[in-house]
Amino acid sequence: MTAPVVLVHLYPRRMNIYGDTGNVLALRRRLEWRGYPVRVVPVDEGNPFDLEEADIVVAGGGEDASQLAIAGDLVDRGAAVHRAVRDGVVFLTVCGTYQLFGRRFVTADGAEIPGIGVFAAETIGGGSRMIGNVVVDTPWGDLVGFENHSGRTALDPGQPSLGRVRRGFGNNDMTAEEGASVENCFGTYLHGSVLPKNPAFADELIRRALQRRNGAPVTLQPLDDAVERRAAATAATRP
Repeated sequence: MTAPVVLVHLYPRRMNIYGDTGNVLALRRRLEWRGYPVRVVPVDEGNPFDLEEADIVVAGGGEDASQLAIAGDLVDRGAAVHRAVRDGVVFLTVCGTYQLFGRRFVTADGAEIPGIGVFAAETIGGGSRMIGNVVVDTPWGDLVGFENHSGRTALDPGQPSLGRVRRGFGNNDMTAEEGASVENCFGTYLHGSVLPKNPAFADELIRRALQRRNGAPVTLQPLDDAVERRAAATAATRP
């Protein structure tokens, strides 16, 4: 029997806002619909787990207090995260964990929360929030989602973004950049949750994970994504 695809849900107790758990569900179902067995592993702070044993790691967003609660644990895992990224493990980090995968997050009150520097970026909290539906131009087509953040993320020169904003704010209110990417590790501000409404991107994460596991290119069986496409089209027209 094929070994299950290992889908790690990182910090589900703290970092799960605006439906981010839906990303885990979408990946699991899209794998299972194609006949792949899946093992979902929740990993909260203090839970030991070798991230290089994961195929896909998903982490969501949370309030500043939640980020503070997990920051020390994430720093402790920092070297392991970097090894996993170099080894090709697929990561999807959303909002709060995206910020902590940069060098640091400075809250609006001036408190500095250390990050782990996977992305060459840092985030500074602001006094106003960036809220609303977002449309982002990416290599996998338009991504749609919902953003609600006061942190302004600035990418270093040479740090690739996930895509370019066509509607909404993205990383900040001064550039058109949204998210970041390094190897198979992706960061984004898109909640909503992002993967159910963006099946092509979900399948790209799955394809990369299976290719790493198999050591060869993978072609995924097509699924009927009509409902998902309609949801995305509707979201793209709303403010």
